Amino acid sequence: RFISRIEEVLNDWKLIGISSGKPLEKGVYTTGAWEEKSDEISFADFKFSVTHHYLAQEPSDKDGKEELVEDALPLPMQDLLCMNNDFPPRAHCLVRWYGLREFVVIAPAVNNEAVLSESKCNLLLSSVSIALGNTGCQVPLFVQIHHKWRRMYVGECQGPGVRTDFEMVHLRKVPNQYTHLSGLLDIFKSKIGCPLTPLPPVSMAIRLTYVLQDWQQYFWPQQPPDIDALVGGEVGGLEFGKLPFGACEDPISELHLATTWPHLTEGIIVDNDVYSDLDPIQAPQWSVRVRKADNPQCLLGDFLTEFFKLCRRKESTDEILGRSAFEEDGKEVADITHALSKLTEPAPVPIHKLSVTNMVHSAKKKIRKHRGVDESPLNNEVLNTILLVSELDSWSITSDSFVEKEAKSRKKYNLFSQFKSAPSDSLTYKLALCLCMINFYHGGVKGVAHLWQEFVLEMRYRWENNYLIPGLANGPPDLRCCLLHQKLQMLNCCIERKKARDEGKRGNASDRSPGGSSGDAGKGADYSGENPKETDKEKEVGKSWESWSDSEEEFFECLSDTEDLKGNGQENGKKGGAKEGNKESVNLKPEGRLHPHGKLTLLHPGEPLYIPITQEPAPMTEDLLEEQSEVLAKLGTSAEGAHLRARMQSACLLSDMESFKAANPGCCLEDFVRWYSPRDYIEEEVVDEKGNVVIKGELSARMKIPSNMWVEAWETAKPVPARRQKRLFDDTREAEKVLHYLVVQKPADLARHLLPCIIHAAVLKVKEEETLDDISSVKKIIKQIISHSSKVLRFPNPEDKKLEEIIAQIMSVEAIIARARSLKAKFGVEKCENDEQREDLQRFVNCLLEQPEVSVVGAGRGPAGSIIHKLFVNAQRASTVTPVDEELRRSGSSDERRLNTGAVSDFPPPTGREVILRTTVPRPAPYSKPLPQRMYSVLTKEDFRLAGAFSADTTFF
Repeated sequence: RFISRIEEVLNDWKLIGISSGKPLEKGVYTTGAWEEKSDEISFADFKFSVTHHYLAQEPSDKDGKEELVEDALPLPMQDLLCMNNDFPPRAHCLVRWYGLREFVVIAPAVNNEAVLSESKCNLLLSSVSIALGNTGCQVPLFVQIHHKWRRMYVGECQGPGVRTDFEMVHLRKVPNQYTHLSGLLDIFKSKIGCPLTPLPPVSMAIRLTYVLQDWQQYFWPQQPPDIDALVGGEVGGLEFGKLPFGACEDPISELHLATTWPHLTEGIIVDNDVYSDLDPIQAPQWSVRVRKADNPQCLLGDFLTEFFKLCRRKESTDEILGRSAFEEDGKEVADITHALSKLTEPAPVPIHKLSVTNMVHSAKKKIRKHRGVDESPLNNEVLNTILLVSELDSWSITSDSFVEKEAKSRKKYNLFSQFKSAPSDSLTYKLALCLCMINFYHGGVKGVAHLWQEFVLEMRYRWENNYLIPGLANGPPDLRCCLLHQKLQMLNCCIERKKARDEGKRGNASDRSPGGSSGDAGKGADYSGENPKETDKEKEVGKSWESWSDSEEEFFECLSDTEDLKGNGQENGKKGGAKEGNKESVNLKPEGRLHPHGKLTLLHPGEPLYIPITQEPAPMTEDLLEEQSEVLAKLGTSAEGAHLRARMQSACLLSDMESFKAANPGCCLEDFVRWYSPRDYIEEEVVDEKGNVVIKGELSARMKIPSNMWVEAWETAKPVPARRQKRLFDDTREAEKVLHYLVVQKPADLARHLLPCIIHAAVLKVKEEETLDDISSVKKIIKQIISHSSKVLRFPNPEDKKLEEIIAQIMSVEAIIARARSLKAKFGVEKCENDEQREDLQRFVNCLLEQPEVSVVGAGRGPAGSIIHKLFVNAQRASTVTPVDEELRRSGSSDERRLNTGAVSDFPPPTGREVILRTTVPRPAPYSKPLPQRMYSVLTKEDFRLAGAFSADTTFF
């Protein structure tokens, strides 16, 4: 049953019959793609896995003709003699040992099981032999025996009248007679047992591998930054507010040099226990590979990892910094919690002026009272440095210069919108970098909590004293940025509005009533109407609301009775009442005009149509928008719910209608629609009674729907200029909401908010460093990181696992660049004066990073070869010098040094010796068919292996 199951698998994989293919090209085992397929079979209750390993090759046109060649050897037997792919750097061990392009392995399916007894091994081998004979399969079949770590295989390959047996020897201790070539030749010849008296010559390929571990003469150039000196600005390439980069240890641990003699014939060289001709300098081929240090410690990676750990902390700021600032006075605690809860209530509730503010201001004093200045996680020097970096100490900074900077940086590298972080010149971005540095160097989570507390107090100070926050672009919150950035922008909008209003009050002190705190419920945040004298540009920026005070009464009692009557007289836009309304409206004085709307005129009075000064829609952060959409969704689909939803959504529309009516006395709904939504006013050419072509216009179908929201709003709208309307945006309420939001953020929440900024900064840093080294593989990985991060960071609360993947990718790039720099230093790329030579060395270094093994042009005599030779010579000298000699060598002259080194060999003893012996001889009888014989031997410090493939003629024996 076992044999038939093997045959079934071979049939399924179409491995029966004659195998054919082209002769192998040089290096194809390294460059080509290796594929495999697996199945499972059982011998009684013992499970085996069967795996077919093969080099994926395009089918050849000559295949058909090759099959016709009579007595052609099976392809695997031809591969045994092929010299084009000896010692492939990356391949299955059987490929390295036997040079096969295709084979099948039967191994125990469970890792800890093994075929240990000789009888079981023979039983498996005989089963394999029968299956191969029955199917006519010419692909070699191997059985794995002994424990897996020993990599012991025995196998067989059959062809028409020929058979190759694959055998193996594996020893821990090497017999002395087999440590050199002459001993290996003896064992090979005795194994072949060729009956011919002058034996055909044996061809040989030899590879000696030397390992360089000691890079002493090149100390690793990058030292960890001096933490104490950091506060002073720039130290060792690290500036406060900028991310560090590079490895703290040498990321390249070893260099492996393989010296190869690919085609030698027996008798040309001598290699025995007394003497050897195998001098690495004379080897015709050199190839090098580097062993990279596992997870080298890199600064940027450490920064990111430590910052990411913050995201998993649970403590609040108060828990971290000790006793709460509000703990001392129970009454004050009640006061502030009461005040903050009022902030979040939907109904407008008056808040006593500065009730929250007084609490927070007292916080600073109490923190200092509870905790001495020395106990603070951050000392004043560090805090001052951060203030300088984030530009928070310059009260007079305007955001105009920032806007110009941001425009440049967007053109340069627009990542913040992809990552949902913040522009790279913004306060949020700088704050993220400072927090990252504080977390790493200045007290960890305690330092972060302290800095955040100071930052929130700073924001409160700015709100109360009308100082704009620097490093934020003008305008409403940018929804492409992270929520924290949006909140700060919202606070800036509130400060800007409050500042303009306070300046307006000072300017019109005689007309103003003293302003109290407004508890008026606004819809979101920012921008409003203006005074008619303002220019268009001032309107866009939303500079001032001259006539607005903070008094709630002014917004509700803004119309006199006479204006009310006049307004009601003209408020309907219906056709019947239009003329009557127009008569009364002639007496209305137009207010709140910005400028005429081109050549448009009002439909009935025929006067120019003026664009009114309107309130800007309240700016919103994404969480407010989400909140609003949830409220609207909860209203349901009933008629009442739909009506309520329409009323909520039309607050801005109503305000614009009132402004329009005030600016254009006598107007009708059609006039408003022509300005506000031109597509809803349909004009067509018609011929009148006199035969003249005239343009007739009417409202669109959706505007004519009964109980239309626009019609309803138009009927209720009164002619009120923007400056006397109820505010769409209550800056006091919104600012307090933002400040409360900032106060309640835990360090973990803060780290989550700012992680996109840190990843953004890390990608920019990696990009900047990569341009200095120009490594093509790194460019690809950076593109992958950007693409991956764009997908992950755009959604709220991304999974930790995905964030870890991004950080790991950034760390891998940093390690690659550090390795490139390490190799550049060791190979002296920068010091090379010859441009052409420098380019060659640069190319060589890049190949070492990207390829498993790189051949050295010119072997030991080429530019790279001579540098490698020097590295070995220096390492050899360093390893043989005693400490006393070393002192002499350091202090003495160059002649003395030469004398001290003595006659030290340039290279250490080889770490690995590999030999491939091949020949074609008739076996087992002199008249048998000449067949390929091959033996591979590898010798390392604790391992000795012989892998033989011996072919025999099964017809003439």
